[in-house]
Amino acid sequence: MSNSDEPKVTPHIVKEEVSGQWVKLEKTTYVDSAGNTRTWETVKRTTRQTNTEADGVGIIALLKRTLHKDCVVMVKQFRPPLGSCTLEFPAGLIDEGETAEVAALRELKEETGYKGEVVGVTPVTCLDPGLSNCTTQIVLVNINGDDVENIHPTQQLEFVEVILLPLDEFQMKIDDLLQKEKIVVDAKVYIFAMGMAQAFFKPRELPVLKQ
Repeated sequence: MSNSDEPKVTPHIVKEEVSGQWVKLEKTTYVDSAGNTRTWETVKRTTRQTNTEADGVGIIALLKRTLHKDCVVMVKQFRPPLGSCTLEFPAGLIDEGETAEVAALRELKEETGYKGEVVGVTPVTCLDPGLSNCTTQIVLVNINGDDVENIHPTQQLEFVEVILLPLDEFQMKIDDLLQKEKIVVDAKVYIFAMGMAQAFFKPRELPVLKQ
């Protein structure tokens, strides 16, 4: 959905060095259930706001249009920690003074250009509890694709590619992408895809045995 006609550069790693602006590494000393003192190396964000227990939001955005299948709005972008492009739900950090709902609608608009309506929010959930204290809330958003502002959405982030995948073929379309290009799928996305595949799956009818 980028409007730029400039030639694209393949994202790649240039240099890696220790930095602590956004995250920090801590050695945590704790006592386990058997009374033993242990240590654990933990990555912690430095950006969590005082008004929330969650660091950020993930957005499951469903684009609904007349005469079209409902689609999940996805984003593809280069992620330096992986050295690869990823397929993810739109997401971002919660700013000071924001609720998860407000942050989700802001991030959705910035990353995809779509304006939506919040229809559900999860409790605070962890992302990788064996590694970090990072937490998120997943926000379900419906997008009226027939609204004028959503017919030709204008995103604010040029480095993010928006991908629309039909809800009833979600896992299959992701598997197709994995066959065609080198990309890493976010775990939350694939788990959601597996769940949707089960929801849409219709068991094959068994033949009726004649008596």
